[in-house]
Amino acid sequence: MPRKLLKFLILFDNTSLLYFPGQFLSGRVLLELQDDTPVLGLHFHVVGEGVVRVRSGRQEKSYDKENYIDFRMRLLGDVDQAASILSPGIHSFPFKLGLPVGLPSTFLGRYGWIQYFCKAALREPSGLIHKNHQVFIVMNPIDLNLEPPVLAEKFTTSFEHQLGVTCVGGGLVKCKVCLDRGGFVPGESILISATIFNNSKVTIKNTRAAVTETISYFAHEKLVQTEKRELAVLIRGKIRPGSHQEWKNETLYVPPLPPTNLRGCHLIKINYDVYFIVEPKSIEKQIKLQLPITLGTYPFNSDGKNNANDEWPDTIVKPETHYPSTLPIFRPFLHDNKVES
Repeated sequence: MPRKLLKFLILFDNTSLLYFPGQFLSGRVLLELQDDTPVLGLHFHVVGEGVVRVRSGRQEKSYDKENYIDFRMRLLGDVDQAASILSPGIHSFPFKLGLPVGLPSTFLGRYGWIQYFCKAALREPSGLIHKNHQVFIVMNPIDLNLEPPVLAEKFTTSFEHQLGVTCVGGGLVKCKVCLDRGGFVPGESILISATIFNNSKVTIKNTRAAVTETISYFAHEKLVQTEKRELAVLIRGKIRPGSHQEWKNETLYVPPLPPTNLRGCHLIKINYDVYFIVEPKSIEKQIKLQLPITLGTYPFNSDGKNNANDEWPDTIVKPETHYPSTLPIFRPFLHDNKVES
């Protein structure tokens, strides 16, 4: 009767598959055999890597890679040992290792990724090798309470811009924009206040505020590709010449996103901004005001206690329950919302 491998699984003790740097990765490799099976070895490999790959047509234009974890162990068998005979039934081989501190968060993008996975290989004397792998998720948390205090303060900026030609009735557009703070977590809302004075003879078609994500990909220390997309948008109507417009604590929702800058990775950088845009009705170019923001994992806590033990507001999505379903998934729905630099 021919041998048959009924099951070959990598099972983690943490069923959510979400891990933080410094935690233990533990579990077991499970085999179920139908017959007595000679085995030379059971090899286990834990990999964490960041990759940037930019293609032009079918040709690879840029490529770079860095390793965060490269850990190998034998769960069964030695180099000089003869084949072991595994009896029919279920066999379990445990593994446990500590994850390094400072690992960047899992991320999948169009031109690069950061991924973590385990591979197992079962070798038979005949040369046949059975293989399996299992992805797990790493999140490197950013606690906004440990970031520079300025992120908890209001963020205000302003500009004056000449519209039209001065000698034939042109004038200034004055704008002041304020965010309630500079640091946020997914699930929170950004409060925007603004005052726009249109002292020109040109009608302003609309004003809008947008949360944008900029992903920069590097290969061999050179910027090789950039993605920029709008994630959430608010639009207000026209401003006639001589009129003004007020924004009073308008809200922009922060969608599910990885933390700012993927700390620990040198190939992929992520930055977030709020752009306030004034769109004139004529051939005048739109006016953009850029306000950088930081996205973290744990929100500001006014009472100074540890967030891990506090009650979370209903408006905030807990990272430990949210990130496992979003971080490893490519986000194609965002690709239709690109904005130009």
